[in-house]
Amino acid sequence: MLLSLILSSFLTIVELNCENLFDTRHDVGKEDSEFLKDGARHWTEQKYWLKLNRIGQEILSCSDELPALVALCEVENDSVLRDLTRRSLLRGAGYEYLMTQSPDVRGLDVALLYRPAKFRPICYEEITVPLIGEMRPTRDILYIKGETLSGDTLHVYVIHAPSRYGGEKVSRPYRLQVMKALEASFPSMPAHVIITGDFNDYDKSASLRELERVGMVNVSKQAKGSHGARGTYRYQGEWHSLDHFFVTPSILPKVDSVYINDAPFLLEDEPKYGGKRPKRTFQGMRYRKGFSDHLPLVLRLRW
Repeated sequence: MLLSLILSSFLTIVELNCENLFDTRHDVGKEDSEFLKDGARHWTEQKYWLKLNRIGQEILSCSDELPALVALCEVENDSVLRDLTRRSLLRGAGYEYLMTQSPDVRGLDVALLYRPAKFRPICYEEITVPLIGEMRPTRDILYIKGETLSGDTLHVYVIHAPSRYGGEKVSRPYRLQVMKALEASFPSMPAHVIITGDFNDYDKSASLRELERVGMVNVSKQAKGSHGARGTYRYQGEWHSLDHFFVTPSILPKVDSVYINDAPFLLEDEPKYGGKRPKRTFQGMRYRKGFSDHLPLVLRLRW
């Protein structure tokens, strides 16, 4: 009974880039052909359902209690979210969800899973990022205003910024454009704000410094795992974090911990550079039966 009371006083939030959570059907107008049954990756129903359950395993292993909120990047559509919450390992968790319907060329979106017993959405909005230069249509920003169990209002933003394709310098303005669209959505900063997602930038990058300039605090700078992970993503043998949690100063006293879920079953040996790396679904075009190329990032609040 005491443990149950202690756990109920926490609000646990998970952020995870799912690495191409596509179904096996073609979405008209989207470039998803490689994830069809006869596509380059030979994406079958069996592989799809294994992927859903893998994502469910990742989420369920993040904390002792069920996360109240789960921010997801790289999810294709409503069908995928419905299968994830109703027909995968998460089917008994009681999650509802909100997601974007973005102009992203490949059809990838962001979403927020929430447990109604812990968080009740009041309203939500999709924020479209205006294009500049040769920027391709990107993921909308998902904004949700909701009420916590304590009656406090919480504002949550989920983003998936443009990748570094073409080089960091060339693509840098596109990620800054996402931050400008985000800032324009709150002309006066609300009290309790959490911004999370895959920023495709590191903590010293210009786009993240822009959020700090307007008063947001990156509470995930020092996040690490308990099994060797020093970031959510490993590239050429080096750990980096592309995933982050930003909060307003009013939330800082409520932060209990921020960590990376690097449970051993989420990792595999790194043959070229040594050590461990995330066990991903594909290594290049080779199917690996893994989870994701990103590890989950977890924020635990005393709420």
